Amino acid sequence: MAALSHPNVVDGWFREINPQWPGQAMTLKVKQILHTEKSLFQDVLVFESETYGNVLVLDGVIQCTERDEFSYQEMIAHLPLASHPNPENVLVIGGGDGGVIREVLKHKSVKKVTLCDIDEAVIRVSKEWLPIMAQCYKDPRVEVFIGDGFKFLPEHKNEYDAIITDSSDPVGPAEALFKAPYFQLLKEALKEDGHISTQAECLWIHLPLIKELKETCKKLFPVVKYGYTTIPTYPAGQIGIMVCSKDGSRDVTVPLRAVPDTKYYNSDVHRAAFTIPEFGRAMLEDGINVMPKFSGVRPGPASTQTTKKKVLLLGSGLVAPPAAEYITKHNHELTVACRTFATAEALCANLPNATPMSVDVGSPDALRQAIKGHDVVVSLVPYTYHASVMEAALEEKAHVVTTSYVNPQMKALHQKFVDAGLICFNEIGVDPGVDHLWAIKTIDEVHKAGGKIKSFYSFCGGLPEPAASDNALGYKFSWSPVGVLMALNNDGRFYKDGKVAEVAGKDLMRVAFLVSRNGCQANIMKQVLRQTILLHPRLQPRRLPQPRLVHLQRILRSQGR
Repeated sequence: MAALSHPNVVDGWFREINPQWPGQAMTLKVKQILHTEKSLFQDVLVFESETYGNVLVLDGVIQCTERDEFSYQEMIAHLPLASHPNPENVLVIGGGDGGVIREVLKHKSVKKVTLCDIDEAVIRVSKEWLPIMAQCYKDPRVEVFIGDGFKFLPEHKNEYDAIITDSSDPVGPAEALFKAPYFQLLKEALKEDGHISTQAECLWIHLPLIKELKETCKKLFPVVKYGYTTIPTYPAGQIGIMVCSKDGSRDVTVPLRAVPDTKYYNSDVHRAAFTIPEFGRAMLEDGINVMPKFSGVRPGPASTQTTKKKVLLLGSGLVAPPAAEYITKHNHELTVACRTFATAEALCANLPNATPMSVDVGSPDALRQAIKGHDVVVSLVPYTYHASVMEAALEEKAHVVTTSYVNPQMKALHQKFVDAGLICFNEIGVDPGVDHLWAIKTIDEVHKAGGKIKSFYSFCGGLPEPAASDNALGYKFSWSPVGVLMALNNDGRFYKDGKVAEVAGKDLMRVAFLVSRNGCQANIMKQVLRQTILLHPRLQPRRLPQPRLVHLQRILRSQGR
């Protein structure tokens, strides 16, 4: 039988060269290649190394070696479990090699462990080539589900004492495992005092990403701690673990009992794992990056090796920070332009390749000067300025992207962009938005339960608490107040009793809906407020009086405005 080969094994050495850790690489000397395959989801390689035993590699990245795997498996399992008073039902997402399950089973209180892994090949290959890790599958307490965690979690709400996510790095499909929707699903699948842990990347390479991950978790969990372990075959020899609890009284940094038969973990290491170096603490707690200004600070190409594409971001609203982060994450050169330099400077803080500037978008000359030399303009200013931005961009031969609906003034510039060979993308954003997504979700749930929709009203809005009513109208705006009020002049068009109904813009605020405490209408208002709170955490529902007519004019009057 001919010897196996793999493109990542050259001259007897496995080479892990990856843009996620720029400017550095990991190499291991190979005795022999044991297994290669292309599964439905990834490239799978197993080889016997000279000094680290058998090695599992997925998509070119080392997942585990027989020599050092225990340092990661023990810590990601025991940090959340040893700090939980009585973990009985545990879910492991990813980790098909079996190492995390093996560690979970060391806790005597555990009655059931469920593994959810999307790729059966990892489990099959591990059973053959990593038997010390995969022997756990013989335990009757272990249940295996092959499938997508995003589909599995919603079907198991309020079920688990602990959930451990043994994910790969945040690129490709795995990037979703580092975002808020995934952590919302984790939270809902936990019992009220449940814990989670998740792979949380390397302090030396991924500081901005770790901070983003921690901030995401803090919005959902009252207890969020970043700990770490050391492991020679992971990038920079260190990997983080984010540990969270739904119980605000828990201290996950303190173990409640000893764990037997470990090689790396002990109670002292548990406590010490959450004491991180000063450069990490400064970034995660104070938002200050004190690291020397060298390249390679997060996944992706080194920050000094840009695409040379220059992007101008106009505006400082709620959409601007994630847009700026997205642009720099893809290693483009970014200029953030706001009305005040201080605001632009704050948006650029801790972002690579980002430069602040001030600009008056009401001045055509100032706009042209700001746009000069840029390839793309992302216009996040109020929509009344978009036509002016587009005209200035035409003069400076720059492409344009906006999130706003097209108005007649913008549409009139279409042919000029075509003639200039430029692109202007409009209406790029999240519409139809959270309210429509909740509507679809609710309708699907009714249909699955055997119900039939006779009538459906979708409201988008809510009453802000007084502390959030910090403007003349007594209302909380998430985008341009001028834009909101101008939108109130638009015509309304909807279906009612199977027929198209229309309300002229001038009459829109005269149309009212009856809202009562009881029955379906009360549930509608509850759903409305839930949507609003999802979008704006500072909004809190007020207790409504007896059945009444509610519309914007009365909202304003109820605020004493």
